[in-house]
Amino acid sequence: MLRISKLTDYGTLILAHMAGLPDRVHSATGLADALGLGLPTVSKVLKTLGRHTLVTSQRGAHGGYVLSRPAAQISVADVIDALEDHPFGLTECSASTGVCSMESDCRIRDNWLRINTVVRQALQAVTVADMVHPQNNSPFARLRPSGAGASGASTEHRLHGPASAGSRTAAACIPPACIPSTRADDQEI
Repeated sequence: MLRISKLTDYGTLILAHMAGLPDRVHSATGLADALGLGLPTVSKVLKTLGRHTLVTSQRGAHGGYVLSRPAAQISVADVIDALEDHPFGLTECSASTGVCSMESDCRIRDNWLRINTVVRQALQAVTVADMVHPQNNSPFARLRPSGAGASGASTEHRLHGPASAGSRTAAACIPPACIPSTRADDQEI
């Protein structure tokens, strides 16, 4: 199964929230409350994003975090590179050379490298701004989760659609099922 880590998912959610409110300085506590994430997790993600120059911290009484550049200039690939433990690769040999004893004689490695390149290009083509405001004319707009209508209207987005009673409002274009309902993530990290 191809899957990003929870930290990368949360990092994308945090950046999309920040991008939805670009004129605001965001505190870790405010982000944790707004997104329903644990404060230790948000703090860890923000520090890592800061080390990779995706966010900048501001000190002082009204300090916090801001995007280091416009959301349209931060790709999903940038987020993955910052938060994943290993270099991007669908297979071990497409992430790094010399890790497989069969690499020199492998008949399918070249095709995995081609597939890896296409996926990487797709991740580079989608920005944090796209995560907040998806473009309907994007080649990715036709890729909808199963059950979503042609317009995507059946997938409610917390930024664009009304939040259900009692739910936290998250300024990100993320289906409600992707937003954690508990703070159990603190124990997982």
